[in-house]
Amino acid sequence: MANDADGTDGTDDLAYAADRGRGILTPSDREFLLGRKTDYTDHSKKQKRNRIRRRLRNAILDFTILFESLEDRDRETVFNPDAADREAYTRGITDMLAFLHLGTMGYYTPFKDMLSEGVNKAEQELAGSDYRMVTVDFNVEPVGQIDVDAVIDKLERGAFDQLTDEELQAFVRLLAESDDFSATDLRADMKAQMSAFLERIDAANERRDRRVDELND
Repeated sequence: MANDADGTDGTDDLAYAADRGRGILTPSDREFLLGRKTDYTDHSKKQKRNRIRRRLRNAILDFTILFESLEDRDRETVFNPDAADREAYTRGITDMLAFLHLGTMGYYTPFKDMLSEGVNKAEQELAGSDYRMVTVDFNVEPVGQIDVDAVIDKLERGAFDQLTDEELQAFVRLLAESDDFSATDLRADMKAQMSAFLERIDAANERRDRRVDELND
């Protein structure tokens, strides 16, 4: 999807910058996919898509070499962008995972199995040993209908620990889509409350640590 949710084409985003250097896609590929250049014949469109597919497949194979042979300092530099570009890179990583998830649907090896094996390989690389083994949990559970009254009752009682992730996600989405809700108006109030909230958390942590020290004496 080239367009953002607000209907813009993302031209202010680093990913959409016309003068950005070549990656998997050439600048010409980006202009083609974004619909900025339309003077293609049916035949040239087909050739363009074929070249993009070939480069994508070769890029996937290149990751085996990158994982095995790229120096740590080079990898760390790639994933340490300038502060101004961090949001664009974070979105790029997120969209890369989304692309892989979509692309491997129906693939003979499930995405979750490849994800699990990939995380394990990374952990073993960090440990320098194949005896480093971790469990990776990945499940896709659709958010269904929630009982709004039940959620509000929990909020009024302060029973925040009883709220499920599904309830939180759905409730926040419903709240954000409500005509009576304004995230902009809420921002200032939330920021003002956050300092007091963090102070209460710090105080609770300090009490907990003191209590542990007392029990260990």
